[in-house]
Amino acid sequence: MKSQKVVFIFLLFFAGNYLFAQAPDSIYVNNIKTVRMYNSGNQLSIPFMVLNGGNQVLLQFDDMDADIKYYYYTYQLCNSDWTPADLGQYDYLKGFTQSRITNYRFSSIALTRYTNYQITLPEGNMSPSRSGNYILKVFLNGDTSQLVFTRRLLVLDSKATINARIMQPFSPTLSQTSQKIQFIVNTKDLQELNASQEIKVVILQNNRWDNAMKDMKPMFIRGNSLEYNSDNTAVFPGGKEWRWLDLRDFHMQTDRVATVNYNKSSTDIFLRPDRPLAGQPYIYYKDLNGMSVIEAIRGINPFWEADYATVYFYFVPPNGVAYADKDLYLFGQLTNYNFTDSLKMIFNPEKGRYETHLFLKQGYYNYTYIGVDKNDPSTYSELDGNYFETENQYTILVYYRSFVGRADELIGMATFDSRAEQPTLGF
Repeated sequence: MKSQKVVFIFLLFFAGNYLFAQAPDSIYVNNIKTVRMYNSGNQLSIPFMVLNGGNQVLLQFDDMDADIKYYYYTYQLCNSDWTPADLGQYDYLKGFTQSRITNYRFSSIALTRYTNYQITLPEGNMSPSRSGNYILKVFLNGDTSQLVFTRRLLVLDSKATINARIMQPFSPTLSQTSQKIQFIVNTKDLQELNASQEIKVVILQNNRWDNAMKDMKPMFIRGNSLEYNSDNTAVFPGGKEWRWLDLRDFHMQTDRVATVNYNKSSTDIFLRPDRPLAGQPYIYYKDLNGMSVIEAIRGINPFWEADYATVYFYFVPPNGVAYADKDLYLFGQLTNYNFTDSLKMIFNPEKGRYETHLFLKQGYYNYTYIGVDKNDPSTYSELDGNYFETENQYTILVYYRSFVGRADELIGMATFDSRAEQPTLGF
């Protein structure tokens, strides 16, 4: 009997970890749209809390069933690679282990009916008690097996400082297309530090996790200063300024819109076809670095007053011929930075173009097109080209785990822009 109990507890622990090991930043049901989590007041921020600090994170999402459901949420502590930490929830949470989302409002003005849910984190009845990577998990009816969606959240306990600069790579093959980050991490608040074993660094470009740099080792260690400046460390393709789409007013057809069908209970927006921009001269303009803001010109609060539309995207490859060696994806925060099969663009041979459509809320969107190698899905290319001059935002995350630690702590975080001056003229 005792051995059966042990097996049951093991299986329960394994099942829970398997559930949490599912991909973060994912939506698992079709009725949920426009999930946004960001620091209060800034839709373009990466969501993070300061441990025992005063900053707040806002979570919002829409339920297109337009009814009232019992949504709950909880936190899962993860390591720097987003694998579940080997700790129980009572080891990293204060208060309860789950809480209901009780703040909701039915849409108004919009033709499309939905219920907007929102919550400000952390709440007084539940909050993280240690730093690190967290997955915020939203589920139905207090049952964690009824998973609805997940989102990444960072909790920072600042014990390290970071200084960085963005420069051209030394390699002649990369100097015109890539950006290199040189940086120094100072861990003066940590004692008996063994940097090569205890410190991990992750670098994000434009808040993206799909192309994050990790597993970097310092080139020099001078006391508590770790210098990351080797030739091949932290080199990112520069990309190009993102394409834009202004959908803040469906009745004001902006430059990217070709035609609009206004139906009795819905709206269809057909965009002008896009073409590859690689090889064209680089021109700077201010963008959102692939992100989006929910905003409506008419109305007071866009989160429950903004409408939805089905938006049709088109991409014309060179000579109207499909790429033989790669699949094409519409890419950006509007597709959750995913390369799932459901987001793959379909080639229309009669019109010589790739096509797809998304159900989008009113707002201002950035996007691009990514080609994914059919034989090696881990290899993908920016169809608009790569330029060293491109304005990108980089976030450096520093994690620490002592020899006796059971989870990675987030002890340092800093954001830098590749073009601090952000000029208004192109090169």
